[in-house]
Amino acid sequence: MKKYTVTGMSCAACQTRVEKAVQKVPGVKSCSVSLLTNSLAVEGEVSETAVQEAVEKAGYGFISDTKSEAQKEDALEDRETPKLKKRFLQSLVFLLVLMTLSMGPMLFHFSLPAVLRYPGILALTEMLLAIIVMLINKKFFTSGFSALFRLAPNMDSLVALGSSASFLYSLGVLYGINYYLELGNAEMAHQIGHHLYFETAAMIPTLITLGKMLESISKGRTTSALKGLMDLSPKTAVLLKDGVEETVSVDDVAVGDVFAVKPGEQIPVDGLILSGRTAIDESALTGESIPADKEEGDKISAGTLNRSGYITAKAVRIGKDTSLSQIIEMVSDAAATKAPIARIADKISAVFVPFVMGIALLTFLVVLGSGAEFSTALSRGVAVLVISCPCALGLATPVAIMVGNGVGAKNGILFKTASSLEEAGRVEIIALDKTGTVTNGTPVVTDIVPVREEKKEELLKLAVSIEKNSEHPLAKAIQSYGEQNGISPYPVEDFQAMAGHGITASYGGEKIIACSEGYLREHFPVKEDFLENLNALSAEGKTNLFFLRGEELLGAISVADSLKTDAKEGIEELKKQGVFTVMLTGDRKNTAEAIAKEAGVDLVIAEVLPDGKEEVIRKLQEFGKVAMVGDGINDAIALTRADLGIAIGAGTDVAIDAADIVLMKSNVSDIPRSIRLSRATIHNIHENLFWAFFYNVICIPLAAGFYSAVFHWNFEMNPMVGALAMSLSSVTVCLNALRLNLFSIKDTKKDRKKGIGEEKRQAILAEFSQKGTAIKDKSENTENQEEKRMEKKMEITGMMCGHCEARVKKALEAVSGVDHAEVSHENGTATVFLKEEVDNATLKAAVEAQDYGVTNIE
Repeated sequence: MKKYTVTGMSCAACQTRVEKAVQKVPGVKSCSVSLLTNSLAVEGEVSETAVQEAVEKAGYGFISDTKSEAQKEDALEDRETPKLKKRFLQSLVFLLVLMTLSMGPMLFHFSLPAVLRYPGILALTEMLLAIIVMLINKKFFTSGFSALFRLAPNMDSLVALGSSASFLYSLGVLYGINYYLELGNAEMAHQIGHHLYFETAAMIPTLITLGKMLESISKGRTTSALKGLMDLSPKTAVLLKDGVEETVSVDDVAVGDVFAVKPGEQIPVDGLILSGRTAIDESALTGESIPADKEEGDKISAGTLNRSGYITAKAVRIGKDTSLSQIIEMVSDAAATKAPIARIADKISAVFVPFVMGIALLTFLVVLGSGAEFSTALSRGVAVLVISCPCALGLATPVAIMVGNGVGAKNGILFKTASSLEEAGRVEIIALDKTGTVTNGTPVVTDIVPVREEKKEELLKLAVSIEKNSEHPLAKAIQSYGEQNGISPYPVEDFQAMAGHGITASYGGEKIIACSEGYLREHFPVKEDFLENLNALSAEGKTNLFFLRGEELLGAISVADSLKTDAKEGIEELKKQGVFTVMLTGDRKNTAEAIAKEAGVDLVIAEVLPDGKEEVIRKLQEFGKVAMVGDGINDAIALTRADLGIAIGAGTDVAIDAADIVLMKSNVSDIPRSIRLSRATIHNIHENLFWAFFYNVICIPLAAGFYSAVFHWNFEMNPMVGALAMSLSSVTVCLNALRLNLFSIKDTKKDRKKGIGEEKRQAILAEFSQKGTAIKDKSENTENQEEKRMEKKMEITGMMCGHCEARVKKALEAVSGVDHAEVSHENGTATVFLKEEVDNATLKAAVEAQDYGVTNIE
């Protein structure tokens, strides 16, 4: 996506015209224009020159894409409000003088200076004051008439026509005054002098400027989140060169440079800590208020704050590649894109101004034809022109999107586009990856089961001692448990790995062993009742590791991936919102079912390959809008296939790139919060559109005198009142959108069930109830029949945990001709599904290459 700045737009009609002009440029796939940020986003292979020519030909200014962070921040600087304030105050001074001369004697019964008591001189003075005010606000007239001559009238055209019509009519009256004075008919001159509308000609642009100023202030507040993020961008860094600290511009930092950060300073770029321990305040990026402890080897992000210790770090990502810059880019992109709901206002805006001009002309002709005075007919026509407000229509959606996106960014929820913010609230089904999304992704010790209770302490100490040298994920879980509980390991020797079976070592001249159940049964006598007690743990998806000293079994330690602390709460909130939850995982069935039961999801589909996940998503889409939540490379296909992709912020770059929403805190509870925020934003947009439509539908007939004619009301709208009403309508829309800043994304009280109904829920459960561990659609061959697949069953020795399963599964699926494999370390088997014939020797070689044995293939 390429982004540019467009200048000179004043309303939704301008926005629509620019979009249409750029859309016609060859090579442009899509484009969107934001009246809020004056930005133009273009998708497609098209040169900047071609886009610039299209924009300028449409009558608007073009500014090239800003490059540096400083330029981007500078582009958001509110320069319009000071200009509008100056214009308004200057206009107000001359307008007050004009109003005093024209209406003061009548309202406050004071006498004018003698020189101004002559009708001709008074009228001439009023005209000069009106001209000054109109010149101060000349932008309305230059822009409005320019657009009118191009046959593309905008809001400025309505203001220019209304003010000019009042001025020209008053100019005609001025000639009439002089004419009657020349005839010596002073009484007639005084009488028609009451029909001057110079104050109206000046009041209209002054009040519209007031409205524009208030609107500009409100619009400036909607971009506060983006400005706040840009303010976080550090300007300098302290580099360490030959042990000497040197302060340089952050732009001069290169990948690999070593930098230092003192307590209270910002992290300048993304990096890895080389030395020191500290607590980092990451609230600006994640919304998490509690500082995160960091030590050597941990990642740190630009824009976060070092709260305590002195650290040194190596620069890993700089400039546009830092996490902060990518977040700023995402928020900026969301502001530049357009939500689908905005198209409604766009279609109306395209014809709104010409329609209003037609209504104004018709009103003038009808009132004049009814026998009313020319001045009355003109007043009605001008009132119609200035009371209509295309701005409110154009701002209704983008201001709400910008504020909603800002609220999300403050809470660590990043919506990449305006469309993703809108679509999140319409999600009916959510599919969640298990590892790293619902669970923490790292195994932890869950149960300690000694053969005898008095052996528990020895079991733990022995386990920590033998596993301290192992790199296996399950061993790391025991190592971590030992560190957390202050268990000092024995000084073991002769450490050896038994591929696929476990590890051995020696301590005090005695052999100690950590092994799987299969190895235990094969080499040592063991009581069946002890193993049966562990079956319940295995059924919960936990992996049991057995520890022996010599020939004596001390007991077992169960290890499993743990559920995230907020997972159950988050899924429960999704259910309250009416969202159907599905957990997709490549893990074995019993592990997946145990986690799913604990988390409370509606449906679990286990042992699914990446392409299998995509097929499940496609099938779920038959029942409603589907969002996919994942964190790994294997989730990228499903994230893209889903109606909405949600990536966990701690996941891979591939998953984040493929997603539409990024959850920076990696919390499951942020999923319902993103939906809650989306629904609140959509509701706010509906309110804005309602008031924008309601205002125009009610006020245009009121200004035209329609209600007075039908209901015989004695009411005539003054054009000045219409101009004030027009100004306030846009301000009302902006202020309503700003209310979103007060919205609490954690508040569940207003949650409503808007997802799938019970009928669809049962239909989904029925659809997947009879499926195997992987979901496969029927192949789309010419006969539209399911492709026949062959399968082989293998008996494999040496597998002791889910990690072993994954290695065997990956090895088998890498063999040409293998569609997918289902592996169980508990049963010591693998079922291989073939797309074509594969000989047994090839399958056996693939498994043995991973240091596992194959005893039989059927």
